[in-house]
Amino acid sequence: MNRNEHEWDKLLRIKTTGRDDSHSDQYRYPYEPTPYSVLERLANSGYIRKSNLLLDYGCGKGRVEFYLSWQVKCRTIGIEYDNRIYEKAEENRKTAAAAERTTFVQANAEQFPVPEEVDRIYFFNPFSLEILQKAIRRIQESYYARPREMFLFFYYPSDEYISYLMTVDELMFSDEIDCDDLFEGKDPRERIVIFELRSQ
Repeated sequence: MNRNEHEWDKLLRIKTTGRDDSHSDQYRYPYEPTPYSVLERLANSGYIRKSNLLLDYGCGKGRVEFYLSWQVKCRTIGIEYDNRIYEKAEENRKTAAAAERTTFVQANAEQFPVPEEVDRIYFFNPFSLEILQKAIRRIQESYYARPREMFLFFYYPSDEYISYLMTVDELMFSDEIDCDDLFEGKDPRERIVIFELRSQ
């Protein structure tokens, strides 16, 4: 049985529901949490395990971090540029079920140096293509400083994102997790597209 959004929040002892576009603009998009049903599918995919460290760009109030660190026991880092929303993530961390495996950083994605232990990265359309390109460069810098297995997950990706990602030599399309059956209507964007970062 699928728990609804509020039931999952209650189970994880956090508050992450609702949309917030008070600080969004043409570069940084509104806060909207990934549906729990999608996170459940990602957790069951086998791509993220206890030994992994997942970085979430535009983490909002921390749903991805708290759910995955609780469900698959991985460690997580969430980056959020909006101070007010970052503070809500930290507030959640005080009560969350898996808080000890979760860290939040208030930072701009394009300037954030990706820790060399990070080997899984999650995006739910947090920002514009221009910022994505800079974030990918930061990820590449981290990878070349310490080559390792690295997977990038893009939930509900735009055509613009996919077109760009296909041009990055080091990114290889790896897999796709279909999510359109979880929602009403047929939306081709309801999927998680997975890329692996490899040296050429």
